[in-house]
Amino acid sequence: MQLERHCDELEKSSLDLSDTILTRRLSATRPCRVLIVDDDDLVRARLAALLRVSDFDVEVANSGEEALRIMNSRPCQVLLTDWQMPDMDGLSLCRIVRADQNESYVYVLMFTVRDSKEDVLTGLAAGADDYLVKGALVEEILARLEVARRITHVEHSLRASNRENWRLSVTDPLTGTNNLRFLMKYLPRELARSRRYGHPLAVLSCDIDGFKQINDRFGHEAGNELLRAFVARSESCLRSESDWLARVGGDEFMVVLPETRVAGAHRVANKLRQAYVQSPVDTHAGAVSFTASVGVTAVEAAHEIESVSKIEHLLRAADRGLYASKSLGGNRITAAGVAGAGTTATDRHMGAKNESN
Repeated sequence: MQLERHCDELEKSSLDLSDTILTRRLSATRPCRVLIVDDDDLVRARLAALLRVSDFDVEVANSGEEALRIMNSRPCQVLLTDWQMPDMDGLSLCRIVRADQNESYVYVLMFTVRDSKEDVLTGLAAGADDYLVKGALVEEILARLEVARRITHVEHSLRASNRENWRLSVTDPLTGTNNLRFLMKYLPRELARSRRYGHPLAVLSCDIDGFKQINDRFGHEAGNELLRAFVARSESCLRSESDWLARVGGDEFMVVLPETRVAGAHRVANKLRQAYVQSPVDTHAGAVSFTASVGVTAVEAAHEIESVSKIEHLLRAADRGLYASKSLGGNRITAAGVAGAGTTATDRHMGAKNESN
């Protein structure tokens, strides 16, 4: 397997997807929820009525404590708060909001009778984004809130764009499964968790037998359809809540099985191999039958888990098993011990002619 070469290419590559994704996100409308915080019932009622007719979603609170309860249960994009309130004033509320790690940015507009330059600077220093003195014209209030709406919409779009960019960066575009970048990010986490809790971890290296010949005979589009079918059949054999698959090369895949010993990994590998041969894959070029070779490795004893510090140890062992399966003619499962893990077991073969569980 050309895993190391793929890793080098991955490190040199870069993605620039944000422009098109961000443009699409910005074109989508999103409601803007404003939380009005004021201990004056009349002020709350008038502001709420004004904002509702201006297409804002409105929540109201008569204290800082109530405002925090509302924000903990229903996210708000804009916080319009008075300064002088009993118990918790607007400055304290603003500081708490800024200290919290909110999923999305909260735009804070201080709305108060305090109008000195020092007051404005104090409010902004506490974390307010804007400062508005009570008694301002309705047009000014709405104009400033429109600024808040635009800013929170852009911020939300940027976050959504970043999430989508990340999803695309770890997804194989042809098959929709995870890619090499995903494997190199999350397999170390699986190994670290295994080492921390002393839990077993298994890895399978899978390769479609004769894939080049299939491409030559049926065409690359049929080969692509076969790869997608391979992923679908593989994922149907895995535990959706824990196991995962990654495409790491043309027809090369890695299966990660947390909480799985070598015997369990063998059972999964045999289930996969049987799923591949159960029926031909319907492609536009006709029905295509295929088999796959699998290499199996696992760490399960405490001393094995502790001695494996790098994912390369697991990947190389799984690849060693895969190469052995290939050398025996394919459609085989071969287990290989992790070098340096303190194992003395010899490689074990399973295949079309010698299956065992």
